[in-house]
Amino acid sequence: MINNKIYIETYGCQMNVADSETVAGILFLQEYQIVTDINDSDVIIINTCSVRENAEKKIWNRLDFIKSLKRKNKELKVGIIGCMAQRLGTDIFNHPVVDFIAGPDAYRNLPELIQDSYSSNKLFNTNFISEETYSGILQKKVSHNNISGFISITRGCNNFCSYCIVPYTRGRERSASYHDIINEVRNLSKNGFKEIILLGQNVNSYYFEDKNHKMNFPGLLKMVAQTAPDLRIRFTTSHPKDISEELINVIAQNKNICNHIHLPVQSGSNKILERMNRKYTREWYLNRIDMIKSRIPDVGLSSDIFCGFSGETEEDFQETLNLMETVGYDMAFMFKYSERPGTIASKNLIDDVPENVKKERLDCMIHLQNRISLKKNKADIGKSFEVLVEGFSKRSQNMLFGRTEQNKVVVFPALHFNQGDRVCVLITDASSATLKGRIINQ
Repeated sequence: MINNKIYIETYGCQMNVADSETVAGILFLQEYQIVTDINDSDVIIINTCSVRENAEKKIWNRLDFIKSLKRKNKELKVGIIGCMAQRLGTDIFNHPVVDFIAGPDAYRNLPELIQDSYSSNKLFNTNFISEETYSGILQKKVSHNNISGFISITRGCNNFCSYCIVPYTRGRERSASYHDIINEVRNLSKNGFKEIILLGQNVNSYYFEDKNHKMNFPGLLKMVAQTAPDLRIRFTTSHPKDISEELINVIAQNKNICNHIHLPVQSGSNKILERMNRKYTREWYLNRIDMIKSRIPDVGLSSDIFCGFSGETEEDFQETLNLMETVGYDMAFMFKYSERPGTIASKNLIDDVPENVKKERLDCMIHLQNRISLKKNKADIGKSFEVLVEGFSKRSQNMLFGRTEQNKVVVFPALHFNQGDRVCVLITDASSATLKGRIINQ
């Protein structure tokens, strides 16, 4: 096949990484070759994110760079896929380098879009397909991480948080067949992966029913853990309203399910949570946290939090800071609110917090979380953890790094260990972002 070298570039979350690997799997079956150097490619596919404004700005800047590549290679084709493709549709063609567009439900159509782009201009498919889960497609790695294998178990979202664009770019929620998920687990295990991460906009609302079973997320998680007893199992992202006692017990009872839960709170104010349409209260959230800590004492907790949403007063913001201290997150992803066109908030709520106030509040959140993270990490000094080796530290080839079950990064001297090994590390020092230690006898 001529013009068959595909370069895939991914922006955004782990869901997008998994989607890129699904795309690579689809194209590989059609005899396309996936390349890792953009200069070797006949086709460039950019998998995009629309959750925040900055994510889209990066794509426009990247397209400006690709324009120079297209000047050198007149036959080079460029496609935009993913959430930005779905949100903006044919408006993306305003950038002259783009030849085709595919929304998140149109990836099976990519081989035809690519081939047809050589005879037709400006092709697109942004149709929603309510039953599309890409079940049965074996992913092909496009990153250099051969440790973690991603499996998307749900697509889309039914929550309609007022600030969020996801239901409009990825459609309504649907769950993949547990049979196909287990087949993917076995395939990843057979191919030497050391960790499986189950993904979805809201993984813990997973539900699939056939004539044999009614499978919810706790049941699926237990099945995955039992299918791959030698692999670490993780999942993300959870919605607080769906964190059940059954799920917490499954995590506590299965040794290979990592003791880490990412539980986005977004705000600590009940007034703001209601305006966000989060469907839980501050009290409900803290009750879930207490239950998690009581059943999984060594749990690692992380969260998504943002400030400056419509109507947020200084009192509301102080409630968020108070909640952060009460929970004591090990780490958090923190943002200031940026209104996304097409969301409920953009149509019905005024973006009334001044930009300078948003920035001040974000700086305050980051400062607080750094202090909390440092305190939590220093409490680990003197403890030992099993660490899954991921590779060499970015700062030194004399140091390795890996992660604990709690998803904390640990750096330690490189000895005779390799990527994918599990080692026992004694923690000797800590910063707010990283644990440091030395390997001890196991």
